[in-house]
Amino acid sequence: MSDTVVEDESAEQPVQAPQGAASDEQLIAMLVDRARTEGLQLTGDGGLLQQLTKRVLESALEGEITDHVGYRKHDPAGKNNGNGRNGTRAKTVLTDVGPVEVRVPRDTAGTFEPQLVKKRQRRLTGVDEMVLSLSAKGLTHGEISAHLVEVYGAQVSKQTISTITDKVMDGMADWQNRPLDRVYPVLFVDAINVKIRDGQVANRPIYVVMAVTVEGTRDILGIWAGNGGEGAKYWLQVFTELKNRGLDDVLMLVCDGLKRLPEAVETVWPRTIVQTCVVHLLRNSFHYAARQDWDKVAKALKPVYTAPSEDAATERFLEFQESWGTKYPAIVKLWSDAWAEFVPFLSFDVEIRKVICSTNAIESVNARIRKAVRARGHFPNEAAALKCIYMALMSLDPTGKGRKRWTMRWKAPLNAFQIAFEGRLTPSNN
Repeated sequence: MSDTVVEDESAEQPVQAPQGAASDEQLIAMLVDRARTEGLQLTGDGGLLQQLTKRVLESALEGEITDHVGYRKHDPAGKNNGNGRNGTRAKTVLTDVGPVEVRVPRDTAGTFEPQLVKKRQRRLTGVDEMVLSLSAKGLTHGEISAHLVEVYGAQVSKQTISTITDKVMDGMADWQNRPLDRVYPVLFVDAINVKIRDGQVANRPIYVVMAVTVEGTRDILGIWAGNGGEGAKYWLQVFTELKNRGLDDVLMLVCDGLKRLPEAVETVWPRTIVQTCVVHLLRNSFHYAARQDWDKVAKALKPVYTAPSEDAATERFLEFQESWGTKYPAIVKLWSDAWAEFVPFLSFDVEIRKVICSTNAIESVNARIRKAVRARGHFPNEAAALKCIYMALMSLDPTGKGRKRWTMRWKAPLNAFQIAFEGRLTPSNN
């Protein structure tokens, strides 16, 4: 993509619109008809879209140089005015329709700074966005490069793609350290194992915290890379960081039953209720049961987690223990050990129960992360893993439809929270 100086000022003029009040549809029809007559393809190398892109870019650049020097091309008013046109420089830029060679005007003083296609710019914004979108979907740099060659006929090196994706790291730092709301009704916490090559390939946990705001929207508060297994000690560091960013109060925190996590939560937010995920309890129960007994065990446990109160749940659990305790004592121990974090949701309105009895709210986010991570296999370092996950998170819900569904889903639970936790969601100014 080397620059070539062209001193000819008699360059082809931009396509002029037909005289009269021709509509956009008429103009498009004329262009398509001309392309067919001349045997031009609409897309591909040398196609109509590339030619139109070239003309549009050069027309815009011509307008910029005219504003800069103060006179139109070939206008006598430009003579001896101190700064004049100085030909053009050929430059190839990568666009959404493939590589396009444009002639960039120059001035004799060398002070012209084009804005549409800046100096040393080789890609228009849409291309960068395309690369980031493909990367967020889990494609490797080599796969993205091959895709651009196959679809657009554009050679973009893996190093260039790496440079484009590296730009997101500055935004990630700002996002990771942004101030948070003072209170959130619910936090969902989880960890995802990612393979990172640090000397040798090993699983490393990536910690994710997702909040539901007082308006009922979803907000990912941050991602963190741990050093070992999913541990309460590291979660304490995460919670402390969130508090330092302004998060003073959390009504409920939902997790998958990590040991000693309630103690870590209580250290940072003493009034927060920790709720273990019922779905995870059920899944873990099946680990201790024979496959042929799964349906029976699930049916026997359902009265426990659907009980109208904690006392009723205790009675149903004793019945389960009598029926299955001898055959599966490990299941009884699993539920007994998690009982203190299992029962809190039983004290709340059914609307609250629906949304806090499991970590399903964050599972959809985790599924999107796993899809991007699985496509990569493993990462060379921690920064590469975090960059991939960050881009995956930023590409969630591009149409905004998910946000609307979330808001509608959380209206009833938030009203119930206002009653159950009176004064904490809307504290007085005093």
